[in-house]
Amino acid sequence: MNTMVSVYRTPTVVPANPFNPRDDAEVLRKAMKGFGTDEKAIINVLARRTNAQRLQIAVEFKTMYGKDLIKDLKNELSGNFENLIVAMMTPLPEYYAKELHDAMSGIGTDEDVLIELLCTMSNQEIRTIRQAYEAMYHRPLESDLKGDTAGTFKRLMVSLCNACRDESMAVNQEAAKKDAQSLLRAGELKLGTDESTFNMILCQRNYAQLQLIFQVRKYLLGNSIEDAVKSEFSGNSESGFLAIIRAIQDTPKYFAKQLNNAISGAGTDDNSLMRIVVTRSEIDMEDIKRAYASKYGESLKEAIKDDTSGHYGKCLLALIGEY
Repeated sequence: MNTMVSVYRTPTVVPANPFNPRDDAEVLRKAMKGFGTDEKAIINVLARRTNAQRLQIAVEFKTMYGKDLIKDLKNELSGNFENLIVAMMTPLPEYYAKELHDAMSGIGTDEDVLIELLCTMSNQEIRTIRQAYEAMYHRPLESDLKGDTAGTFKRLMVSLCNACRDESMAVNQEAAKKDAQSLLRAGELKLGTDESTFNMILCQRNYAQLQLIFQVRKYLLGNSIEDAVKSEFSGNSESGFLAIIRAIQDTPKYFAKQLNNAISGAGTDDNSLMRIVVTRSEIDMEDIKRAYASKYGESLKEAIKDDTSGHYGKCLLALIGEY
C-alpha cells in the first residue's frame, strides 16, 4: 500500500500462494468449534495471509456458515491476542482511521500516533484514510486534527492531511540550493524561527529532493537538518518535523526506534507494538528487523519474546516471520 521513495521494501507477510479462502475458512471454523479453541491453527492461517486475503476469508466464512468471522474470533479469544487478531482482520484504511480517532478522543492527544501515521504515509494512503475516517466518524479528519492540536504542530498536521506532496523522483540541484538557503534564513540565520518555511518545504517536496536539500544545507552550514530542528523547535512540532526527516532518510530505522519505544521501559505500549507489526509486516518488516538488530544489539524477535507472552507473543512473532 505504501509508495514512499525507498530502496527498502521487504515484507514478512506476503500473499499466500496457493490461496484458498474456503479451505482457510474451514480451518478457522474447526479451530473455534466445540470445547476449547485451537489458537495455533488461528495463528497459522491469519498471520500468514495478507490483509486483503484475510478479508476474503471473512467473506467466505460468512457465505459458508452464515456467521461473522470477527464476532466468532472475539467470542473465542481475549486480551491482547484478541485485540491483535481484530486489528489483523480490519481493512487497513479503517484500522488507520480508528488509530487516528483513538489518538484524538478522550482526555489529551496521543501526538506520537498522529506523527507516526501522517508523517510516513503516501498521498494516496492519506486520501484513502481520510475517506474511511469520514465514513466511520461522520466528520472530516482535518477538522478533528484542527480541534485537537495547536500552533505549529496543528499547521504541520493540516498540511500532511492535505496529501499534496510531490511524489515524483525528480531532483533539481538549483531548487535544492534555494530551499536549503530558505531553511537557513528561516532558522539559524534568523532571530526566532519562521516555522512556515520549514512546514512548506518538508510537507511539499518529494523525498529524493528533500534528501538533496538536506545535503546541500549541511554543506552550507555544517550541521544536520536534525540539529537545526532540535534547536529551533520544541515539543510536538519538533517531534513531527524530526519524524518526517527520519522517515525520509531511513524509514526502517525510524520504525525500529518506534518499536523500541513501545517495548523498552516500564510496561509495554501494546497498542503501538501491534499497530507497527500489523501494518509494516506487509511493507518493510524485514528491513525494520535488520535496522532494529543493528541499532539495539538484539533481534526484534528476542525483544518481542522478552516483552510479550502466550498466543499474543506467538502471533506477533509469526507476523514478523519468526514463528
